[in-house]
Amino acid sequence: MKEELDPNKKTILVVDDEKPIIDILVYNLKKEGYNTLEATDGEMGINVALEARPDLILLDVMLPKVDGLTVCNRVKQVYNVPILMISARDEEVDKIVGLELGADDYITKPFSVRELMARVKANLRKNDDENNAKEKKKDTKIVVGDLELDLEKVEVKVKGEVKPLTPKEFELVKFLAMQPGVPVTREVLLEKVWNYEYYGDIRTVDVTVCRIREKLGDSTKNSKIIINKRGIGYYLASK
Repeated sequence: MKEELDPNKKTILVVDDEKPIIDILVYNLKKEGYNTLEATDGEMGINVALEARPDLILLDVMLPKVDGLTVCNRVKQVYNVPILMISARDEEVDKIVGLELGADDYITKPFSVRELMARVKANLRKNDDENNAKEKKKDTKIVVGDLELDLEKVEVKVKGEVKPLTPKEFELVKFLAMQPGVPVTREVLLEKVWNYEYYGDIRTVDVTVCRIREKLGDSTKNSKIIINKRGIGYYLASK
């Protein structure tokens, strides 16, 4: 019967043609709190990896049907998973080839189970950190039509060209970009961008929008980026 995988745990795929080694690794991985999957040849390893998408693969180099280096190369072409190569050969050229094909780490037999578990943790942590950094970078950009805002650099581009805005101008564009196509009143813009309540000085918004349009190359008479919804306020064109 197929073992249920706990969705709250990381899953490790062990690919090795020696059953005693698989058993030792699976026992210790489960003890460390991981889900485990097994494959005894390279072909099975590729199939299981691409179907189950484990969080890390422990991959023997010498495998029947398809060798470990080929498995590493094929899997890495489909998705980026940490792969720790295991080999009976301590040849530098093997390590170099493995790393060039996308392997993240390399350990030779016989190995200390303790060291292997430490490397598993380190590679998982590194992968998590890289994924978090990518997500953070993704969250720092807003794209609306031809407009791209980089929240980290406080920078606006129109069709790939940087347009210099003051911090306040950038904040106004950013606020509109958070809800493209939705008109925002001048009073709300004063409160959210200038951080004070409406006291009748709504011309401040109009003057700032006019300056922004000029810098973005957006004609006031035939605006394509910041649109004035008569009687309501401004919105950012979503197309």
